[in-house]
Amino acid sequence: MKYRKLGSSDLEVSEISLGSWLTYGVGVERDQARACVHRALDLGINFIDTANAYGRGAAEAFLGEVLAETPRDSYVLATKVFFPMSDTDRGLSRAQIVKQLDASLERLRVDTIDLYQCHRYDEATPLEETLSALTDAVRAGKVRYIGFSEWPADKVRAAVAMAGVEPFVSSQPQYSMLWRAPEQEIIPICAAHGISQIVWSPLAQGVLTGKYAPDAPPPADSRAVSDTMGGFIKRLLAPSTLAAVQRLKPIAAEAGVSLTQFALAWVLREPNVASAIIGASRPRQVEENAGASGLDIDPGLFARAEAILAESN
Repeated sequence: MKYRKLGSSDLEVSEISLGSWLTYGVGVERDQARACVHRALDLGINFIDTANAYGRGAAEAFLGEVLAETPRDSYVLATKVFFPMSDTDRGLSRAQIVKQLDASLERLRVDTIDLYQCHRYDEATPLEETLSALTDAVRAGKVRYIGFSEWPADKVRAAVAMAGVEPFVSSQPQYSMLWRAPEQEIIPICAAHGISQIVWSPLAQGVLTGKYAPDAPPPADSRAVSDTMGGFIKRLLAPSTLAAVQRLKPIAAEAGVSLTQFALAWVLREPNVASAIIGASRPRQVEENAGASGLDIDPGLFARAEAILAESN
């Protein structure tokens, strides 16, 4: 496993990180989920990402239980705040940050969260209030560093221009060969201000593994047929997209890697990406994904793949 520096922080994070959206504490059977976490740690994955909203605390509680067996200094723990935790609890006000941070610390069974992220931008709260509350959390020792996920570019610019507050060190956007929007503004802004990307859905929720054929029903054990995990994948299952992904398999084979590893390596080719977050329901998936770290793939192969996917849009 290779490691990269996370923005302007002193954190060194694994190129492949383990996420828990829709999976742990919710969609994956507990023993399998525990096995995935343990296998990730065994393979050198030191970066674990979650959020308070995943299962409304269930993912954090699960990880708190599993990681309690692991030395605290051996992993980097990230969580998030913004989405509803009750009918009245949501957003990035000072009161919510104080309340939700303490609840996350308790569920995760830690004294400090390494990376605390704003899960989305809160239009109902002044940016100054949010950043002041996060700064106080860092200075109180409850949080080491702060980040954001899917913020508009103008709000990122406003945040980095604000004096007297803790700087953001990370951005968590959706980014993959099928979703390249961050390249337009977010990556350039972040690269100029010491902010790294930690990418979610780098495999487009499994579509870029090539397991979904355009002329066949989804595999019975796949996310696409799961009631708990399949709600966000439907838009990625257009026949033209699936056919284009199938055409990438020979290119990955030419590189000597699986299509899964090829797609993850494509994300990691971007210097501003510190880590690609994977979601796994079985340990063997963790193993294959971890194999993407440190790959040196001919950029010409990536260019051919990009051209094929561009044709399908």
